[in-house]
Amino acid sequence: MPTPIAFLALAEAQQLYHWLPAALELAKRDDVRVSILSPSRQILDLILSYDTQRRFEPVLLRRPPFGPDSLFRQPSRLATLLLNYPAIRRFPVLVTTEISSAWLKRIPGFSSRIVVIKHGAGDRAGGYRGRHALIDLTLVAGEKDRRRMIEHRLSEPGNVVVGGYAKFEICAERQRFFDNERPVLFYNPHFDAKLSSWPAHGPELLAALEALEGWNVIIAPHTKLAQRVPPITTTAPHIRVDMGSHHSIDMSYTMSSDVYLGDVSSQVYEFLLRPRPCIFLNLDRLAWRDDPAFAHWHLGQVIDDIAELPAALARAADLQPTFVDAQEAAMHDSIDQFPIPASIRQADIILDFARTPR
Repeated sequence: MPTPIAFLALAEAQQLYHWLPAALELAKRDDVRVSILSPSRQILDLILSYDTQRRFEPVLLRRPPFGPDSLFRQPSRLATLLLNYPAIRRFPVLVTTEISSAWLKRIPGFSSRIVVIKHGAGDRAGGYRGRHALIDLTLVAGEKDRRRMIEHRLSEPGNVVVGGYAKFEICAERQRFFDNERPVLFYNPHFDAKLSSWPAHGPELLAALEALEGWNVIIAPHTKLAQRVPPITTTAPHIRVDMGSHHSIDMSYTMSSDVYLGDVSSQVYEFLLRPRPCIFLNLDRLAWRDDPAFAHWHLGQVIDDIAELPAALARAADLQPTFVDAQEAAMHDSIDQFPIPASIRQADIILDFARTPR
């Protein structure tokens, strides 16, 4: 009898790229039945567009009252879990990227085991929440996350495993987004209001980017930020703004840019799949040097004033050789790239777990 494994697609579209390769790999195997559970027809349609062999079993969950279906805004995860509890609990193993599902473990009689594939490989402290301790098995991208999960007492050494970063296997290729040969600057502000460069400094940042000469600019905020702030608009011909599209979540921009400009987004590690110059915005003058939440700021220039951006860009190419070793070491620690593809490694880990008696 095939081993049943369900993937919970309760989060917004940007998270599905972290579990989709493992789900596709498991679905190839004759002795596994992969179900995809989501309250969103749009999310299910996007997932099924990758399942060209139609191996997945899609399950459309009941949707709490919310409004129009959207790739980037989904109903309350807790409400979705409770509304669909009977349908969800029948699966012995649930795989997800979000930790709201950990609340299921508090319901008396709930017996399913939950596997989390941790999405992203960033440094922000917000990635380590107490309820993660309820999760049965966690797959992380690299040793950095495994170490920090154990240090935060969110996982025991035996239930947090390095599985690599399978998103790299389905990421977009380098593309041209402008009709000229100027280099491309990618500005990627995060959604965390306390750490993001955009909420407090948006107007001055946009003015500086509009005045920038000799560069093309892509502004693509984290999709959660894009849902919370007024649309970013500009008439500057050298600027492309993306407030939420497939390009903003499939690595199109990280693969197609020459310099990264940002704050605390884990997308910097996707950008550093190929070492390139990074510039980080410390416009609130944070004491960051010894804070592990800002470890990635050691991988490029840090500027305290947006007026410094043109000069930082002018010297970026000359300074880049001084950052390459640190970038490569940080990538090795953050995202372990095994000879075996991460999708296969993750699938093997999940299947071994599913077949191991409690």
